[in-house]
Amino acid sequence: MKLQSLLKDIEILETNAPMDMEISGVRYSSCEVTQGDLFVAIPGYATDGHKYIPDAIRHGAALVLCEREMPTDVPWVRVRSSREALAKLGANRYGNPSEAMQVIGVTGTNGKTSVTYLLKSLLENSIGAKVGLVGTICNMIGDEVLQTERTTPESYELQGLLAKMRDAGCSHVVMEVSSHALYLHRVANIRYRVGAFTNLTKDHLDFHGTMENYGRAKAILFRNCEKGVFNADDTAFKTMIDGSTCSVYTVGVGCNANLYAEHVELGADHIEMDVCEGTQRAHLRLGIPGRFTVSNALIALGIARQLGISLDSAVNALSLTKAVKGRIEIVPTPGKDYTVLIDYAHTPDGLEKVLCSVRDFCKGRLIALFGCGGDRDRTKRPEMGRIAVKFADYVIVTSDNPRTEEPMAIINEILAGMQETETPYLVEENRRKAIRLAMHLAQKDDVIVLAGKGHETYQILGTEKTHLDEREEVAAALCETEE
Repeated sequence: MKLQSLLKDIEILETNAPMDMEISGVRYSSCEVTQGDLFVAIPGYATDGHKYIPDAIRHGAALVLCEREMPTDVPWVRVRSSREALAKLGANRYGNPSEAMQVIGVTGTNGKTSVTYLLKSLLENSIGAKVGLVGTICNMIGDEVLQTERTTPESYELQGLLAKMRDAGCSHVVMEVSSHALYLHRVANIRYRVGAFTNLTKDHLDFHGTMENYGRAKAILFRNCEKGVFNADDTAFKTMIDGSTCSVYTVGVGCNANLYAEHVELGADHIEMDVCEGTQRAHLRLGIPGRFTVSNALIALGIARQLGISLDSAVNALSLTKAVKGRIEIVPTPGKDYTVLIDYAHTPDGLEKVLCSVRDFCKGRLIALFGCGGDRDRTKRPEMGRIAVKFADYVIVTSDNPRTEEPMAIINEILAGMQETETPYLVEENRRKAIRLAMHLAQKDDVIVLAGKGHETYQILGTEKTHLDEREEVAAALCETEE
């Protein structure tokens, strides 16, 4: 592709590069550079891409895009922000794929995955759409599953993924949009038809520093979408609306919202409610338990309404949706009179919500097993400990993904929030052993909640990923008790 086309609409501060030069590819990792590539030097948090300009040139870079430190042995282009430029390079390279589809972005601390899966199913069952999905568990093009490493890919790869979805005939894309992605311009140059907000609770303060900064990062989405759907039950929705340029459509339970729920009933394996909009009313039964499923369903329905889908059609389609992997997922325990659930809850708010939701239908004791991730926000650890002993009847503290931190150091920070409690608790650092301990302790009608891992099938110890699928561990523990 000609450099001139690749740089379209990018503010260039200065350059010595001929605009008619041919560029074979775009790279921002020097070790991936091949002959004829453009290397983008990005200032990062762990390291600075400008340090790797010589490596990129040795690997064959034909051009360097940078903010400073221009090389002397290849042409260069200097810009104000390499991150912003990378996003535009991707959009130019792949022909602005978001313009050809209806892209829906969902942001918030919790609920993003559930809402995107609910919406994908709704769109497929109501209007027969072929839907692309970008998310935490995986990326999808229709029914094709593509594995993913993080919630939102880097901007250049994201534009390439959107182009694949466009070329495969997707009419809609539903997308989890993280605060990191918004702040770091990974989702820049994407045209969002609808943006949606789930909630804002304590998380990622290791990156954003304050809740105010965290909220402002989330709110960027609503300056880049045409229509906004907001959970009015979360007071932070006012922060999202402040400075937004989109239309505002609210959803909520028993509140003064555009779309609201009445007569909510919570079952062990479902929810039921009346969904109301103006004079319209439709009854929804959805086979996914949990109080927060009500909010997630309302957001998905609100998005559908903003896309022009009738309320009856949207509700009927949503009722066909199955549970999302790792979100209040029931694990088979044949022959046992207790229940095991897996949930991705890894924040204070997420843990509280899942425990309260389970409490709604738990007839016996509620046993909570959880840990906290290493190399992440430490302030939430004692808070999650306090929440666990407040809402569970028995707590087992274990490891999540300790990464490069000492597992017991993380556990001790959790335990700091569990002092002066009458709720019994145990510590078992090894998560496999902890699961077996929970199952050994379980009695008739008890519910065990394995919180934190959710859809993940691995555990990160140090810098290595080791296989750990909690479904397999439960099955193995059952086999061991039968032997």
